[in-house]
Amino acid sequence: MRNAALFTAAAFLLTAPLPPGVAKEPAPTGSAAEPGDAEVAARSEALEVAGAFSNDGFKIRDGHWVDGIAVNKPKIIQVNLFAGNQYWFIAAASEKAKKIAVSIFNEKGEPLLSEPYSNARQSAAGFAPETSGPYYVQVEETEGEPATFCFLYSYK
Repeated sequence: MRNAALFTAAAFLLTAPLPPGVAKEPAPTGSAAEPGDAEVAARSEALEVAGAFSNDGFKIRDGHWVDGIAVNKPKIIQVNLFAGNQYWFIAAASEKAKKIAVSIFNEKGEPLLSEPYSNARQSAAGFAPETSGPYYVQVEETEGEPATFCFLYSYK
């Protein structure tokens, strides 16, 4: 999880208390070695989607988060959002994943309506919070084999 430090102020990966009904995954482990092909591929796919949103004025938040993912083992990332901003949460996976999904939840663990984007191994959810505070983004593999995914987000 060498990139987690880049999210310290804006996103807390599974460290804060989670709302009822939201399962906590163990913190990922990893080495500081050079990124592997799967990580590079997942990040490239995520940046491709984020680039499309930047054409609409969205800025890509510094940093990204990479980890393994498997069917029925979603990952949850806590983010602090600000009312008045618009966000796109983007995830993309390596080739072993066939389909992933991104969902957003409030601090009570209730699903929120978001603008969806999905293209097999790429998925995103657009959201504009009415109130500032903590929210949870779930990245889930719905089809495929265990894979590597990359998460990042944009705002304006």
